[in-house]
Amino acid sequence: MNLDFTADEQAFREEVRAFVRDQLPAPIRHKVLNGLHLTKQDHVTWQRTLHDQGWGGPSWPERFGGTGWDPVRQYIFEEECAAGGAPRLIPFGLKMVAPVIMAFGNATQQQRYLPKILAAEEWWCQGYSEPGAGSDLASLRTRAERIGDRYIVNGQKTWNTLGQHADWIFCLVRTDLDVKPQRGISFLLIDMRTPGITVRPIITMDGAHEVNEVWFENVEVPVENLVGEENQGWTYAKFLLGHERTNIAGIGIAKRELARLKRIATIERKRGRPLIDDPLFAAKLAEVEIDLTALELTNLRVLSAEAEKRAPGPEASILKIKGTEIQQAITELLVQAVGPYALPYRREALEAGYQQDPVGPAHAASLAANYLNMRKLSIYGGSNEIQKNIISQQMLGL
Repeated sequence: MNLDFTADEQAFREEVRAFVRDQLPAPIRHKVLNGLHLTKQDHVTWQRTLHDQGWGGPSWPERFGGTGWDPVRQYIFEEECAAGGAPRLIPFGLKMVAPVIMAFGNATQQQRYLPKILAAEEWWCQGYSEPGAGSDLASLRTRAERIGDRYIVNGQKTWNTLGQHADWIFCLVRTDLDVKPQRGISFLLIDMRTPGITVRPIITMDGAHEVNEVWFENVEVPVENLVGEENQGWTYAKFLLGHERTNIAGIGIAKRELARLKRIATIERKRGRPLIDDPLFAAKLAEVEIDLTALELTNLRVLSAEAEKRAPGPEASILKIKGTEIQQAITELLVQAVGPYALPYRREALEAGYQQDPVGPAHAASLAANYLNMRKLSIYGGSNEIQKNIISQQMLGL
């Protein structure tokens, strides 16, 4: 196993770094590096910039219009994009439903949906979680009854991220009530403009509208929008979740935020000295940096295995758990670094163009909101408790 980057990979890193530096619009970079809110158009602009470069699908095979990059190049690409202040690629289309359509969809579905995902012409959201069916996803109750050439969908999804922008939603629906829960689920693609769909915002504790409830009332879905076979959706769902969990590790973002933490700790002072020189704070900072380095090495081991055509197994759960814990620890230290200046909350201060004087240093304005928002990381994508069960069963044999 070789964990060093080759000369070609180092040259690729420089190419990506230069591209991000030259092509990422400065207003978007400013928002990302300062924790400000991004608009839908910010994400669309960056995705289309990448698409024009031929980099719109960094994890896609070439036959579907992707780059065909190996896992190591994908890792380098994501790390350099994060370091350069680029928005994280919205995963619902690119990294979640697209791999399912590639693997289990038919040719008509691949030709219809994949190019529009790549070119950011259609925005997707996820319809998995329901009240009473989050970590226990197989308990979902949203029903799809087949009548002729249509499904009639009724039910409710929740914790639907950015669905207020979406053109399409991929949904797990129950199509058979008389079998084991996992065997009666199907995977549908649903146009969000279909009559009977209602999107209701959920305002999270940081004051943001990021997630929603989505209600389906007698929603008619053509049978051709079924992916794969009826009642085999659980297989596709597990395939999708594997992609989601490796993506959640967020090592590039964590490295960028750790660098931001060090800059702020150099500016902030404690007893007349830079905070970064305080032994207690320095010890906390060192601990999280050591954890991040260990996680990066674990991730490189997984990438090395993937390069040798060995699919990641429960290692994805390790990446999910530690990646989310580290990101949460960094946001906690950022709040500690600015002390009482994290308390005033002006939501409008997180919008680009805010002109009023901040309460305290400008770098403090977004920290508490980001801290609160990051509490979700250890819950979504399969809670960290679920990931520990996977590790105990599949790695430790308990």
